Amino acid sequence: MSEAAQLDPEDRKIITLARSVRARNSVPEGAAVRDETGRTYVAGTVALDSLKLSALQTAVAMAVASGASSLEAAAVVTDAESASDEDRAAVRDLGGAGTPVLLAGPDGTLRANPVHYRDTRT
Repeated sequence: MSEAAQLDPEDRKIITLARSVRARNSVPEGAAVRDETGRTYVAGTVALDSLKLSALQTAVAMAVASGASSLEAAAVVTDAESASDEDRAAVRDLGGAGTPVLLAGPDGTLRANPVHYRDTRT
């Protein structure tokens, strides 16, 4: 069974949404997060002179601004090999240490199994 077939349909959905916003807006990254109620928030990279946010940071901020109190999952579509420390911290701050972060390439292919980032701060 392929990785895509093993993914939960809701996880496939946020990868698809992240991929779509990346392509539609011609930005380096697209991201989507799903909150505790199942609502999704989709964002691309923000690169203004005065404000720079990754797509995942922007999606988390949108969820917070909309009243989300937790996250079930996050996805980022990027050329990068891993999510940045800042991205993982944003997801962890809202969703907790066990929130899966799905990392996919521009074609939507999952780079690895969902990663549950643990809080290693002491």
